[in-house]
Amino acid sequence: MTKILEKWTVMPHGRLTEIDDGIWTVTGDLHMPLTPLERRMTVVRLNSRALVIYSAIALDETQMKVLEDAGRPAFLIVPGDHHRLDARIWKDRYPDIKVIAPTGARDAADEAVPVDATDVDFGDPAVSFVTVRGMSGHEAALVVRRPAGTTLIVNDIIGNMPEGAGLVLRAMRFAGNEPHIPLPVSMTLKDKDGLRDQLLSWADEPGLRRVIVSHGEPIEADAAQQLRSLADTLCQNT
Repeated sequence: MTKILEKWTVMPHGRLTEIDDGIWTVTGDLHMPLTPLERRMTVVRLNSRALVIYSAIALDETQMKVLEDAGRPAFLIVPGDHHRLDARIWKDRYPDIKVIAPTGARDAADEAVPVDATDVDFGDPAVSFVTVRGMSGHEAALVVRRPAGTTLIVNDIIGNMPEGAGLVLRAMRFAGNEPHIPLPVSMTLKDKDGLRDQLLSWADEPGLRRVIVSHGEPIEADAAQQLRSLADTLCQNT
């Protein structure tokens, strides 16, 4: 496991891109023991202009200025056990930020930074925090509703990296020619029916436009059908 950062450490990353009104995303590179790994941070602006930071990445000062011009970082979502690398340094930079982690990931997140809550009401009816069903409380998602459509933001339950990302990532089902439920998720999943129901519920979300994942490209083409196809894989032997 990569060591939790204790000072602001900028690794290679791209530029913050606004993909919908008040939704930005950026990818960065992370060196893992067996393979380089692309990771993604997503930023959502609430109607109060406060920002929700999902799966934090330390950015260079130019991109941090872009982020801070968009609003005030107010909520830091640690969406799962393994997405806590930058959590402490974000809390150090923004001492008033509220740290939120799902119940099952709280102990792991607490090792990096004290968690304030395992659920949250953002005070904005268009943005919802979701503890993902079927994952024993170890994964959190966001649902963001905008006039142009709904964006679902998930963590490790879906991988959508290109097939050329490497043999290791293909073997772990983070990469391939279509979105997958990664092998580390499917092998440890104890409630397939719960996760299947969650995916199908999201697929029925009115106006679903895209799914943003922590590892890979956003799913933009027929997002609802992609979720249904993923749900179907949970009916098969994995």
